Amino acid sequence: MDFNVKKLASGAGLFFTRAVQFTEEKLGQAEKTELDAHFENLMSRADCTKNWTEKIYRQTEVLLQPNPSARIEEFLYEKLDRKAPSRITNGELLGQYMQDAAKEFGPGTPYGSTLIQVGECERRLGAAEREFLQTSAISFLTPLRNFLEGDWKTISKERRLLENLRLDLDACKTRLKKARLAEAKTACEGEMAPDFQETRPRNYVLSASASALWSEEVEKAEHELRVAQTEFDRQAEVTRLLLEGISSTHVNHLRCLHEFVEAQAAYYKQCHFHMQELQKELGSSDEDVLPNAFALNSTHSMAAAGSAAEGISSPVETDTLKIEEVQAPATGTRKAKVLYDYDAADSSELSLLADELITVYTVPGMDSDWLIGERGNQKGKVPVTYLELLS
Repeated sequence: MDFNVKKLASGAGLFFTRAVQFTEEKLGQAEKTELDAHFENLMSRADCTKNWTEKIYRQTEVLLQPNPSARIEEFLYEKLDRKAPSRITNGELLGQYMQDAAKEFGPGTPYGSTLIQVGECERRLGAAEREFLQTSAISFLTPLRNFLEGDWKTISKERRLLENLRLDLDACKTRLKKARLAEAKTACEGEMAPDFQETRPRNYVLSASASALWSEEVEKAEHELRVAQTEFDRQAEVTRLLLEGISSTHVNHLRCLHEFVEAQAAYYKQCHFHMQELQKELGSSDEDVLPNAFALNSTHSMAAAGSAAEGISSPVETDTLKIEEVQAPATGTRKAKVLYDYDAADSSELSLLADELITVYTVPGMDSDWLIGERGNQKGKVPVTYLELLS
């Protein structure tokens, strides 16, 4: 018990001494050992890496799991070293609700059958999302967390130890400086010409004794300085090696970032594929129910700027379509922005100028690659790939 109390008191005294020394350094009242510029750059680079890695990690967590309660739950399971229960995604839950609703409304009705189709698609999207979340957590989040909770903690520990050794080194330098000043002062007093009539011999004995004591104190301070310098240099080398390892960390995080992008691209590709398949199903099964809405949306999703360079020809079915007899529907018309110039191939088509706005719509039986376009009193077929459909 006595040993613990003494150790605690010694530690408290050392902490107080270092705190005073640190404050004096900040005020410019004490000597401070400066690290070389390369070492300072390494520390600055490490701090920058830690700060941005932490921000990227936190924001990626928010992106993958927007619900803060769910993130806290996952964090607690992780700290308890227990596997978090599997959680259904919002897309899967929505799909389940739609399919349950279809059973109530009747799967044979148009609305019920459509709910079944959309619900199945939403479940597939939810499954793709869950796979993406798992892949991203393993390939991207885990390496970032390992750096913050592992490598960075080690670097921080060694840097704190280096700072303490630097304070000890500067304290030794200060003690040696004071001891040498006291020794020089004692030597100067001893070299003064003595007056035997006014000075007792006993004073010379005391002066010689004090000089010897200060010389011994100087030797002790020099020894402590050498030891402190050796420990500081050793710790500086250890810390330098750890800081230089940040370059390897960047390489590792770069690889993880590529894997995250690949996972994200695969996820969006799956979503695009599922939605295209759903639009095809809805366009074929509900053409008689809502022809304008489904056909127009379907053509919009398949429009791409890259296909503008490909040759587009009017389908055979529309050869018999008389443009002058076509009337715009009451609903289903939309505005569209022209992406590229287009010269009409015949009188049934409408020439286009880039960046102009036109009104477009579709008619039953018309090919999905074409729409009817109107500009003032002019009317004609226009290719979908030359348009950007606006809401």
